[in-house]
Amino acid sequence: MAAALPSPARLLFPRQTDSSSGSSGGTTDSNGNPSTGDQFLDLISSPFDSEFYSKSFVSAVIFSFALGAIVLLGFCFVRPYNNVVYAPRAKHADSKHAPPPIGKGLFGWIKPLYQVKEQELVERCGLDAAVFMRFSRMMRNMFLALAVVGCGILIPTTLVSSDGDLSTGAGFLQRLTPTYGTSYWAYVVVAYIFDAIIFFFLWRNYGAILRLRRQYFESKDYQRSLHSRTLLLTDIPSELRSDDGIVKITEQAKATGDTPRAAIARNVKELPDMIEDHEEAVKDLEKVLAKYLSNPDKLPATRPTCKAKKNDMGFTKGQQVDAIEYLSARIKTLETQIKEVRLTIDKRNALSYGFATYENIPAAHDVAYVTRKKSPQGTSIILAPKPNDLIWKNLPMLKKERNWQNFINNLWVALLTVAWIVPNVLISVFLSNLSHLGTVWPAFQRSLYAHQTAWSIAQGIIAPAITTLFYYFLPAIFRRLVTNAGDKTKTGRERHVMHKLFSFFLINNLIVFSLFSAAWGFATAAIWNSDNGEGGWDAIVQGNLVGQIVTTMITVTPYWCSWLLQRNLGAALDLSQLARLTWGSFSRRFRNPTPRELIELTAPQPFDYAGYYNYFCFYAAVALAFGALQPLALAITALYFWMDSFSKKYMILYIFITKYESGGMFWRTLYNRILVCAVLGNIVIGFLVGAQGTSWYLLAAMAPLIFLFLGFKWYCLRTFDDPIHFYSQGKQISEEAHVEGKRRKGDRIGTRFGHPALFKPLITPMVSAKSQHLLKQVYSGRTSMDNTGQEAGYSDVYLDAMDASNPGKSSGANAPFEIVGEHEMDYEHWKNNPEFREEHGGEGELFGRPGDMTRSSTPNSMMTGFTRTGTFDSTYSQDRSRSQSADPHAHTRASSRDSDRTKVAGDVGVDYPRGYHRTPTTDTFSRPTTRHQESREGLVTHAARMAQSPPPQLPTPAAPTPGGYGDIRLGSNSGTPYEDDTSYDYFRRGRM
Repeated sequence: MAAALPSPARLLFPRQTDSSSGSSGGTTDSNGNPSTGDQFLDLISSPFDSEFYSKSFVSAVIFSFALGAIVLLGFCFVRPYNNVVYAPRAKHADSKHAPPPIGKGLFGWIKPLYQVKEQELVERCGLDAAVFMRFSRMMRNMFLALAVVGCGILIPTTLVSSDGDLSTGAGFLQRLTPTYGTSYWAYVVVAYIFDAIIFFFLWRNYGAILRLRRQYFESKDYQRSLHSRTLLLTDIPSELRSDDGIVKITEQAKATGDTPRAAIARNVKELPDMIEDHEEAVKDLEKVLAKYLSNPDKLPATRPTCKAKKNDMGFTKGQQVDAIEYLSARIKTLETQIKEVRLTIDKRNALSYGFATYENIPAAHDVAYVTRKKSPQGTSIILAPKPNDLIWKNLPMLKKERNWQNFINNLWVALLTVAWIVPNVLISVFLSNLSHLGTVWPAFQRSLYAHQTAWSIAQGIIAPAITTLFYYFLPAIFRRLVTNAGDKTKTGRERHVMHKLFSFFLINNLIVFSLFSAAWGFATAAIWNSDNGEGGWDAIVQGNLVGQIVTTMITVTPYWCSWLLQRNLGAALDLSQLARLTWGSFSRRFRNPTPRELIELTAPQPFDYAGYYNYFCFYAAVALAFGALQPLALAITALYFWMDSFSKKYMILYIFITKYESGGMFWRTLYNRILVCAVLGNIVIGFLVGAQGTSWYLLAAMAPLIFLFLGFKWYCLRTFDDPIHFYSQGKQISEEAHVEGKRRKGDRIGTRFGHPALFKPLITPMVSAKSQHLLKQVYSGRTSMDNTGQEAGYSDVYLDAMDASNPGKSSGANAPFEIVGEHEMDYEHWKNNPEFREEHGGEGELFGRPGDMTRSSTPNSMMTGFTRTGTFDSTYSQDRSRSQSADPHAHTRASSRDSDRTKVAGDVGVDYPRGYHRTPTTDTFSRPTTRHQESREGLVTHAARMAQSPPPQLPTPAAPTPGGYGDIRLGSNSGTPYEDDTSYDYFRRGRM
């Protein structure tokens, strides 16, 4: 074993004695050696002093670059042959949002990345994606500049000024640190240069974000959207919880002469929970059927069973029941209950939030700007986000309740942070330094001495890998905790998730992981000195806490350099989508996935902005904290961001989608995190130059940096924030705001911003077509084949799908299931279906049909409803009847979507009886031939026209309820006649 190197603590801080870093005393064994318990405590006080550092760092370099190159080459070979994983956006997006064509060559994916500029990225992927890439480029360029300055100044200065006698035998990495003495003025100068570089890049990109936001405000999509001129009001007093009350609150701002249209929210009771239970029951039934019918030629001998739900009053707790029969009955019961609750919703039971819509954008933004720091009538007024971005269950919370929920959430986060301290310390003591594990495990110590090279390689890999694995699952854990914290929007929740993740990483990795041993060593040394007769204060002074902190941070730098190198491997793994590729292959071969799960496997996945932003900021914190102590950390971080700027751009263009678009509102949170990282770097340099005890003038030279940070923060706040957040700031009201023009017919604020539980279509259980012939055998409930047409039940006769090859004849007893063919288990066949489009298409934005767009003033045109690809919008179905032309073929599936649909008010042309659809036309709004024309409503394609059949006599349609919610008796916004309440398809309204 090589001779131990001189202790850096003794070299940097000569007043520290050997006892301060030695054993804390205690018991010994029969041979005079410290006991295992004392050895463990000594290891905690000094976990990073290892002779394996150089070999570990080299092994990390070789491992990261070699494996990263292998993974990257594997991606280049596999990418052209697997568009489902590596280019789902190119497969499903419309022409506006589709990425540029990409070649099938090994490196054909690189050229398009260079050609796509920022403005094109905004148009194709949205502003959030463009801001993410701008932040990635900023980090790359910023750390490249920091690496040049840090390595160019600190490394030569350290090598030249180090004590040659003391550094004899030291490794190369240790000689780059201030272990053996250096010129500390160089660190003060570097601190100022580092801060200047960081300020410059933040200022430059703050201005770029402002430019992007102003372009976003002027874009056609934003100008046509409803949320852009709508306000969200929360904490409304009980006496003002009405449409008129909202108008009175907004008029108190006196920011505009316009009077908004208002819609107070109503109590939806337990509808959201019931719909969630219904979806859970449907998916459970799908899983049971997928497993039971996995081999249609040989069914299992026993039928599947399950435990009854604990809230199901018809069964005892934990009772085993037939899974198929129980779940089918539960679905039916929940649908009936949902219908009954929807019938009881009225406007008298108002909640504490509502919406106000203006005729133009400046008016709404003026009111939001004027009320940003005051609360009229105690009400909070903000610009409304897109409807799909709202967290509906949190909107009724009052301010006190929201604060309490946030406190509880912070408490759970704190408990998780504390709970991770123990395993984190054990990793830092034993896995990051395997020689310590050998100290308390003699058998391992012998193996360690016998195979030093192998274990040094393992040391450079194991601890960073375990840390990375834990942090891979941490965002999902925090997202669950933050969900109930009272956030009003999902994008706001993601920003809070990122904030809490960053705090967790800093506390556990820099305060605990890196500095716990310093605090422990200081405490044990002070106790030992006090036991030797020194006074309490003298013992603390003798302990030299600042010196312990600096020493520990210097000795831990090789670990963090190895960890940063492994993140370069992580960039390649992200690009390869290895986890998704492996899980997809495993699921198809070794599990029994449901048709729904197979469809979702082929759909574009949402991009985890909170997780990736947190990693970027934490890498910056590590690099800036250790960059002055080990300049190579800056170069490694610059290399990572250079690699990641390519991989993440490909992923955003071709793989991922933005599930909830915030319009680039992550920037301010990112800006604040980078400032925190810069302050952390200055604190470390302050510890380094202040550890000498007599260098007070060095600390005084760094004091102005505090005022520079405060001044820069104030300047950016005053210069950029208001124009970024508001289209207009109330300084002058535009002439358009005073013009009394026509009311926009397509607004319907009560419907667009109505709770989804009032009209959300219920999903149908999906079953593979290969098992279709077994449904009647395994499902003993009534089916359409049992129905004589004289009774209406769970499966009415007109629910049966028509046989495509034999028009007018039933295709079989499929109800109440959705039959999915083998060739249809692909997202391409279902992207027009609302339940899949909203989850994997950014509420339709990926396909050019955002649900927040308003109608134009042209009678026969639209911004919502069915587009050329056939997506249905419920608001458009209400307006369509008012502007319908006399052409009998100028109909959409808004009036002929379901098999029980009949003539509705305002419809002209040929009448059809129940059970028949119109023959499809080729008009502009017709749906192209897709999977939906061959679904359970297969009559659309092959039904014969019944031109002379009289329509049945139906009840008169109910009048829309106040507040704009439409006919909530139907649980939808269609305004169609009231159907037989026992119709199964009654609950499926709008499913297509």
